[in-house]
Amino acid sequence: MEKNQFGVWSIRLPDSGGNPAIPHNSRVKFRFQHRDGVWVDRIPAWIKYATVDPTRFGAPYDGVYWDPPPAERYQFMYPRPPNPKAPRIYEAHVGMSSSEPRINSYREFADEILPRIRANNYNTVQLMAVMEHSYYASFGYHVTNFFAASSRSGTPEDLKYLIDKAHSLGLRVLMDIVHSHASNNVTDGLNGFDVGQSSQESYFHNGDRGYHKSWDSRLFNYANWEVLRFLLSNLQWWLEEFRFDGFRFDGVTSMLYHHHGINMAFTGNYNEYFSEATDVDAVVYLMLANTLIHNILPDATVIAEDVSGMPGLGRPVSEGGTGFDYRLAMAIPDKWIDYLKNKSDEDWSMKEISSSLTNRRYTEKCIAYAESHDQAIVGDKTIAFLLMDEEMYSGMSCLTEPSPTVERGLALHKMVHFITMALGGEGYLNFMGNEYGHPEWIDFPREGNGWSYEKCRRQWNLVDAEHLRYQFMNAFDRAMNFLDDKFSFLESTKQIVSSADEEDKVIVFERGDLVFVFNFHPENTYDGYKVGCDLPGKYRVALDSDAREFGGHGRVGHDVDHFTSPEGIPGVPETNFNNRPNSFKVLSPPRTCVVYYRAEESEESNSADLVDLDKISAAEVVGKQESFEAAAPVEDGNPITSKVKGLEAEEKAKIKDLGAEKIGEADIE
Repeated sequence: MEKNQFGVWSIRLPDSGGNPAIPHNSRVKFRFQHRDGVWVDRIPAWIKYATVDPTRFGAPYDGVYWDPPPAERYQFMYPRPPNPKAPRIYEAHVGMSSSEPRINSYREFADEILPRIRANNYNTVQLMAVMEHSYYASFGYHVTNFFAASSRSGTPEDLKYLIDKAHSLGLRVLMDIVHSHASNNVTDGLNGFDVGQSSQESYFHNGDRGYHKSWDSRLFNYANWEVLRFLLSNLQWWLEEFRFDGFRFDGVTSMLYHHHGINMAFTGNYNEYFSEATDVDAVVYLMLANTLIHNILPDATVIAEDVSGMPGLGRPVSEGGTGFDYRLAMAIPDKWIDYLKNKSDEDWSMKEISSSLTNRRYTEKCIAYAESHDQAIVGDKTIAFLLMDEEMYSGMSCLTEPSPTVERGLALHKMVHFITMALGGEGYLNFMGNEYGHPEWIDFPREGNGWSYEKCRRQWNLVDAEHLRYQFMNAFDRAMNFLDDKFSFLESTKQIVSSADEEDKVIVFERGDLVFVFNFHPENTYDGYKVGCDLPGKYRVALDSDAREFGGHGRVGHDVDHFTSPEGIPGVPETNFNNRPNSFKVLSPPRTCVVYYRAEESEESNSADLVDLDKISAAEVVGKQESFEAAAPVEDGNPITSKVKGLEAEEKAKIKDLGAEKIGEADIE
């Protein structure tokens, strides 16, 4: 063996008779001797594939030499989609994406789930649990083999198929990458290579500094040159070998500080960010990582998960920032959970809601979300479950009138997610299943539940059933994305909250040239409600949560022209209505949100233009790349809901083709 300048030992094995010395798909181990003379077997740190013997319960993973012959290697066929100016992200876990109680495969996810994501007009998929992790219930966050794709769902070639299929549908793919810590497994994890040597010869810090007490995992020593080489090459591997389009960095707060954010309540004081508690080595690593990523793929999307609010995290390295493109707006879901658990509807503060949604660092872009996988794990509740609880089992049939609980739940589910999207950031994220209010929590198979997969799956049959109300939440989610697709309001820097009325329980704001009116009052309908706007002209309804297509009552007229009136003295903003130079009047029903667009031309030509959205082909939805020319009909004068209706028809045809079963309510128990 040879030792290089970095202290890394290597050996080259020549081919034997024209064949590789180690055949493809061979199980391999690395044997070395401790300083105390004990020999140990380990999985190579850079292994590209690892599997477990299915006949041995609780057996450690084995490394597999993965070097398929050319005929068996997946060849990418489709180019990467361009980087969207505003990512609309669908967070997904491949393993739990099946409707059956089992682990789903990469290819099944590609063929059956990606078309659903595309049909709802998301432009980005964020994949969890990609790197190999021996403990399934860790949700993929206790990584054992950093260069290996999780073998539970298939081979590396299968994962490449998934990513290529996503690209063919116009979907970018981000990887939820874990460089903040590692599994403490010794036999099949990276932890087994640290055997008492000095800190400069270890992947992890020595002693207590190298152990995360809350996560029961090991912590990297980012000052170690070999650790930097290992982690940076890991990023390059996933970008180039698998063609991921970027990353969501997990646990960034733990990396930024020596205290890892444990028992810390960040107040925004800059002494909390820049002090001896800051892990400078980790910050430098993140700067190097973002520089490398954008050198390899200039239009990569890189997102930071940080709860501390570290300044400059979302600014370029050239400006002294850490280099992330976006940061997750992590305070937003906490606010919604607090409201839904602890406040009656009458106590909701419009000013606090609008302030929480707009409270982000200037010039640092955020990905807003009302809930993610964090809010869906066992012991917690999704927003739909917080709103409707046990009535999701018995009250979701369209064949009966909804109970007050279900009616409130459907209305607020739409409003909470939409105002989060429209006001909370420059991008939006939704976790798999929450778009249609998936019931119950996620519970991975474990000893405590008898190793059951029953609650570690997604019940797509609920949203596919025409007689259940889950379809309405899904249709509205689709319409939200189409609204941004047409008007590009998420990328607009124009964001003005003109009114947050505590008595009326109404929030009015502008994003781009759209006017949003959210009436959170549980009872009051406001006829002739005056809303301020910037531009004069004629306004019409672009999206209405009370439309019957979304399970509403259809109280808002979509063919009504709303003409503006000038307000105050021109050039004197303080004389305007809510600091807006123009206003128009609307009908605002309770627990309803309505979006208005400015119609610059005649209604006929404008509607025709709005309906001409990018069409989702029926062929795409069943996994073929063909064109589809039929446009959705315009109904009731509302271009967005009309387009959604057309897409729903396509989706239902696709489900029928796939042979999906439609079940009754009793089947979800």
